[in-house]
Amino acid sequence: MDTFHKLAPFIQDYIYRERWDDLRDIQVGAIDVILNTDDNLLLSSGTASGKTEAAFLPVLTKLYEEPSKSLGVLYISPLKALINDQFDRLEGLLEESRIPVTKWHGDASRADKNKLLKNPQGIMQTTPESLEAMLMHRKTEAIKLFSDLKYIIIDEVHYFMSEERGAQLICILERIQKLTNNVPIRIGLSATLGDYSLAEKWLNSGTNRHCQTPVFGNEKRSLRLSLQHFFVKYNSEKKDDKELMKQYYQYLYASTFGKKCILFSNSKAEVEESIANVKKIAMKNKTDNVYLVHHGNISASFREYAEKKMKQSTLPIVTGATLTLELGIDLGELERIVQTGCPLSVSSFVQRLGRTGRRGNPSEMWFVFREDTGKVHEEFYKAINWSFLMCIAMIQLYLEEKWIEPILQNKLPYGILYHQTMSTMVSAGEISPARLAQTMLSLSLFKEISQEDYKKMLRYLVKIEQLEITENNGLLIGEKGENEVNHFEFYTVFETPKEYSVKFHSEEIGTVQEAFPIGERFALAGRTWETMDIDKEAGIIFVKEIKGISTNNWSSDGKYTVYTKITQKIKELLKSDTAYKYLSESAMARLAEIRRVAGNANITNEMVVQINDELFGIFPFLGTKEFVTLSYALDAFGFKNQCYYDKGMPLCIFIKDHSKPSIEEILLKIKIEPLDANQFTFSDEVQIKGKFNEFIPKELLKKQYIEDFLDVKALKKGLGGGKC
Repeated sequence: MDTFHKLAPFIQDYIYRERWDDLRDIQVGAIDVILNTDDNLLLSSGTASGKTEAAFLPVLTKLYEEPSKSLGVLYISPLKALINDQFDRLEGLLEESRIPVTKWHGDASRADKNKLLKNPQGIMQTTPESLEAMLMHRKTEAIKLFSDLKYIIIDEVHYFMSEERGAQLICILERIQKLTNNVPIRIGLSATLGDYSLAEKWLNSGTNRHCQTPVFGNEKRSLRLSLQHFFVKYNSEKKDDKELMKQYYQYLYASTFGKKCILFSNSKAEVEESIANVKKIAMKNKTDNVYLVHHGNISASFREYAEKKMKQSTLPIVTGATLTLELGIDLGELERIVQTGCPLSVSSFVQRLGRTGRRGNPSEMWFVFREDTGKVHEEFYKAINWSFLMCIAMIQLYLEEKWIEPILQNKLPYGILYHQTMSTMVSAGEISPARLAQTMLSLSLFKEISQEDYKKMLRYLVKIEQLEITENNGLLIGEKGENEVNHFEFYTVFETPKEYSVKFHSEEIGTVQEAFPIGERFALAGRTWETMDIDKEAGIIFVKEIKGISTNNWSSDGKYTVYTKITQKIKELLKSDTAYKYLSESAMARLAEIRRVAGNANITNEMVVQINDELFGIFPFLGTKEFVTLSYALDAFGFKNQCYYDKGMPLCIFIKDHSKPSIEEILLKIKIEPLDANQFTFSDEVQIKGKFNEFIPKELLKKQYIEDFLDVKALKKGLGGGKC
């Protein structure tokens, strides 16, 4: 029997109705694994490659042939918008199946949820936070819902793996398994994975299953890339300087004009700024206002409107966005991606690039850089645009090697351990310390955490009244712990800054992080607003819309790791004289100038260079972890130093009061002599960022920092090449 005829009749009918020519290779591979094995499954291929159908076609066939006594499929997504998008797609597929699909998140229908609770069946779509709330407060109902759960489909696996939410999710899934004594098959979907083995290991956590990843011959993919560079002067009132900024915005306007595309920026402020200026040009040119904004501080209704317009429109439309449109929401056929500045990672670049190029069309992405010439830099390293270099390095690593950053898991996630401990205790009530330790430390995420360390944490939680000891020597949530777990923000494991809701009459526009005074103007949702009134107690700013362009700022933790693979590629670019075809004339000229500056400073041949009469700089071209480890190692040998970063990229380490030969000698010692990070000297403030750090003993936070943020072995390897 061929693959098509193995599928359920209602799926065969759906394929006929949709006039599919045939099944794609990834779909055939997935059908084979799901119908013939009990293995977990990882599906990794580009956006719009049929991954979702590859997962659901065989899963729904199995559910049709062997109905579950409870929910049959749990679909988990990082975004409610992605759930809504998939819900629409599933409804068509399930039209004749009698298999219901139910959304379960904060905005979903209460009536639909109650209906599912009374008669658990079909598919449930949800987020980790909604599952967390269910396990905490609806334990009995959770057992009923998931007692015969057969499949768990996790969308955007790469996103979950790189975030605390992924650690939370793995714990939740294992807790569900323990509650129901049932281990569903897991299916992971991703468009950007470099190392499949890491994702397979993550997907398998706590299941004792093997994971299969069907791999097929790579389709030849046609790419169109462009990188443009502009010199500008910020905040200048001079006519010539304003003309330079105008040329930059004119380019953004021209590169998006007449296209259905996304204009990506790394910050919400830049998204607002770019769209406002492009709209101004469109108004002056009397062309259509086809410009929308989409980011996390826009109200849900505005975001949904933008998603709907992008998906349904066959006409040009331009949406300025951050990573909120990077994930797999169906936006129809996009013609071009425009990116201002450098993406935060190769993974991000590939994800954004993959949003275009459907139906045999080329994938097209244009990069646009602007650089302030208003400052004169005496130091050579400040005259180099490192972000510009990083962008070229990322592009080349993908073009030459298809390299994408590996996603490594933290070994000592104490913050998640606190969170899962408190969540478990809400549903368990009083519990003995031994039983609690056995429950928590048996979760695969915490396998590297010792019983002794967990005891230290529990003692500390009792001390700070997060927990309390009962007369029976059991544990209960303490008074201060009750305040924590009863707050709605407890369900999330990521930090959210205090924000103010912005309202125009009764309509919510979005949120901002500053209570702009009455009369002050700010940008939000691609428009300019003026504060009319403020209700600080309720956290609401009342506004009116006005003409003109304004700005806004949102704080960011700036948390991302640069890999040595990228910094070494930057070094290679600096030593090379290659002219890349996608660079514009101005970009090529800027690269040539940067190469000249770096060559004169000799930083690609000498690791230690003199900055001035009393200051030396070490330019190791190392990734973030190795760079920080080197700084501590130098300090351990008595070489006080200061780290210098350029927009998050680890660049150089400054040392005073030492000669070049003595610095080179100590670098050689660091490279060849034994080195123990536990012997380094740390300040009390040193710790990996985390929402729940205040509940973790400082000695454990230090231990986590050493284990998960320093890497002596990688440092020694990184120092191995080149002259010290």
